[in-house]
Formats: sequence, C-alpha cells, structure tokens
Amino acid sequence: MQSSRLVFPVLLLLAPASLLAGLAAGSADLPLDQIFHALLAGPADTLASDIVWQLRLPRLLSAFACGGLLALAGVLLQVLLRNPLAEPYILGVSGGASVGALTAMALGAGVGLVNFGAFGGALASVALLLALGVGGGQWNAQRLLLTGVVLAAGYGAVVSLLLSLTPGDSLRGMVFWLMGDLSRAEHPLAALGILIAVLGAARWQAGALDVLALGELKAKSLGVAVEPLQGGLFLLASLCAAAAVTEGGTIGFVGLIVPHFLRLLGVAGHRRLLSASVLAGGSFLVLADTLARTVAAPQQLPVGALTALLGVPTLLFLLSERRRAAG
Repeated sequence: MQSSRLVFPVLLLLAPASLLAGLAAGSADLPLDQIFHALLAGPADTLASDIVWQLRLPRLLSAFACGGLLALAGVLLQVLLRNPLAEPYILGVSGGASVGALTAMALGAGVGLVNFGAFGGALASVALLLALGVGGGQWNAQRLLLTGVVLAAGYGAVVSLLLSLTPGDSLRGMVFWLMGDLSRAEHPLAALGILIAVLGAARWQAGALDVLALGELKAKSLGVAVEPLQGGLFLLASLCAAAAVTEGGTIGFVGLIVPHFLRLLGVAGHRRLLSASVLAGGSFLVLADTLARTVAAPQQLPVGALTALLGVPTLLFLLSERRRAAG
C-alpha cells in the first residue's frame, strides 16, 4: 500500500510537533520564539524558562514515554496472546499497580512513595500471574489470559474497597490517578530509558514476531524457540505496562487503539510496526494531555478520559472505512 510508506515520515514529524504544541499551550500560552530561546539557552531565571523546563517539558516527555510504552506493550501482547483485543491492562498489571499506589495515597504518602507503590504492585502482580498462569513450566497463552482477567477482577474489588474507605480529602487524587494523571510526572528519564531498551529488544526479535503471529506450530516448524520468546514478550510487555502505570496512572485505550490504527493504515511487519507504535502512541498521549491541560484551564481533566473520547470514535471510523473498502 503506497500510503503506508508515508506513515513513518509523518510520525517522525508529528512527534516533535506534538511536543512543541504542548510546550506552547497551557494556562499561560508561550510564543514559539520564547520556547526556542528557553530550550536553546537552557534553564535560566526567567518565567518562560521556568514554564518550559520545570513544568511542561518533564510532563510532556513523561506523556510521550507513557504513550510509547502502552502502544509498545499492546503490540507485544497482541502477538503473544494472538488476540487483536489484547492491551496492556488485560493481564491485571495495572490492577496490581493501582492497589499499590492507592494504598500509598490512603496512608498519606508522597509522590515518590506512591510511584514506588505502583511499580511494586505491578511487579508483584506479574510474579503472581506467572506463578498461577504458567504452572509446571508449561506456557499456555489462554491460561495466562484467563488468570490475568480473574486477577484484574480481584484487584478491581480491592480498589473499590480502598475508595470507599478513603476520606473525602484524598479521594479526588485517587480517582484522578485511576483515570490517568500526569500532573505528578516530574522525572521522565527512567520511563524513557525503559522505552528505548524494550523497543531495542523487541526490534531485535522482530523477525521472530512476524513468524509467531502466524501461529505457534508454524513458528516451531521454522525453527523459532517459541516458549522462550513468549516468556520474553510477556516480561517486556509487563515491564512496559508497569513503567507506564507508575509514571501516569491508569491510561486506557492507547495500547489497543494505536496498533490497530497503524495496521489499518497498512503498516505491516513488526520492525516497522514497533517503531511506528512508539511514535504514534507517544504523540497521541502528548496531544491528549495538552488538551487535558487546556480545554478547561485552569482546571485539568484526567487524560485517560480524553484518550477514550478521542480514540474510540477514531478506531470505529477506521474500522467502518476498512469494512466499506473491503465490501
């Protein structure tokens, strides 16, 4: 498809453009010349520099990292589970992170301990999922999926109990975290580092992913070590989800919508799909967070609600167009 060749160049332009739009827009709009001057001059004792370096740039980079991590996890899980509806939160990783983060919030912990609780809860959920879903060392994607769904339901019940027992003064922050909140994101380097490392590892196995997407038997017949590959995909996808949830709370739909969007545009082959998903997911979440900061300024909206409002109609439109073109 000719148009698919244009997708990657467009995404390479969209990523910096979305970051620039995020730097310019806010409760106090900044002209482009002040933004470029602040970026080139580095941190300085000026209002524009403080807005760019202290407030907006860390949050935008965190948004890009979260969006890229969620989209990357979506691609990996859809191959692993051979399920087009698989997304980063389907295995209950976000549920474990939510329990850890909300418990820390209920105890009055600061941002650092909340992030530690979220990441620890996510890792504990991954360990529990491996223990229950991969019994006896025998890998079974369907058993893993079913175990993840059951764990997610259990985490949902615990989250409901925590919300019901929490005083009203802490409840708003907990609800915002559950709906996606990047206002706490101040240190994006760790999330960006994980994103780059996982993308490099996934691209290294891109050929094996193309074969695995055809089916386990086909992959085994072509010499792919399926079980180690599946285990690696699960760990990489779980790491992506854990890092994204720790950085930005529970932000849904990105990992489901972005890979489908790119496939509908004709992006084939995982070497291209993985990189395109990171760029598209990061840009999408940056733009959604910019809207969340500006559409009702000075009040901020939960970015997870906007990702759903923007993403679901877009995906439904693309699916209808594909169905019309096929018919």
